[in-house]
Amino acid sequence: MPYNQHVSDGAHAPINADTRLCGVFGHPIRHSASPAMQNAGIAALKLNWRYLAFEVHPDNLRAGIEGAKAMRFIGLNLTVPHKLLALEIVDAADARARLWGAVNTVVFETRDSAGAWVPLARAGVDAIQEVRSHGFNTDGDAIVQSLKEDFKWPDMSGASVLILGAGGAARSAALRLAQEEVGQIYLVNRTGERARQLAANISEHFPHLTVIQGYPRDPVDLVINATSLGLKAGDPLPIELAWLQTRRPARVFDMIYRPKETALLRAARNAGCRVANGLGMLLYQGAEALKLWSGAPPPVEIMRAALQKNIRD
Repeated sequence: MPYNQHVSDGAHAPINADTRLCGVFGHPIRHSASPAMQNAGIAALKLNWRYLAFEVHPDNLRAGIEGAKAMRFIGLNLTVPHKLLALEIVDAADARARLWGAVNTVVFETRDSAGAWVPLARAGVDAIQEVRSHGFNTDGDAIVQSLKEDFKWPDMSGASVLILGAGGAARSAALRLAQEEVGQIYLVNRTGERARQLAANISEHFPHLTVIQGYPRDPVDLVINATSLGLKAGDPLPIELAWLQTRRPARVFDMIYRPKETALLRAARNAGCRVANGLGMLLYQGAEALKLWSGAPPPVEIMRAALQKNIRD
């Protein structure tokens, strides 16, 4: 019996011995809306799965991934601060994860009768023996799709972009935006050395793109917050307020989606900028993860409605 067996009522059916698990690892994780979104998608696909959130300290990430592999989880999502660390932990990584230097989705796989690796969801339970963790990155495509949708901005070529942060999410965003042929990328990070490393990496892959450390003198088309500042009440702004108020970038996007309006977005809106939070990015990266695990087209609108209800509640 394959792991993606269908049940009459999807995730509303009682848990039984055939129920399989997937989930998200993060630190912190209590803010996550991924369980609401993914369980709605799982129910719509009528899969006998459950999706849970797990608080995993970075020191325990390797043990967590290995434990999930041993317990034959369907897959995992990874959020702050695990995306960079995971690249060195997974057994295999796809080309985009290697290029962007970060993993946000893990698919657990086994070999089929021909010896090819396939997701556990597509394998018969009795056929599963060797299992590996396969890392993917769905963040880059998700942020571009969200930006185009939220700002009604189909063509970003030539745009100037300021990215706040230099971690896994910032790296994925920068390298994916480079593929959209933006004109300039500015990097601001609390640790200058990490920003320098990211700038060098972007230039290595996209030598014709202008990459500059520090704040631009002129207004930019887009500011992206790829830091965790804003998750907690009382967090300082991830940007210099005076620069925001005087330069007034055209668009400000915060990858954080809870709270719905961070202090950054509030300050940007008050300064006259168009703003959007990370809900769309979460939706599209999560939908692609569910597709990777199940092999089925994800029910995007059902997942969107579940996200919006969860944030509203």
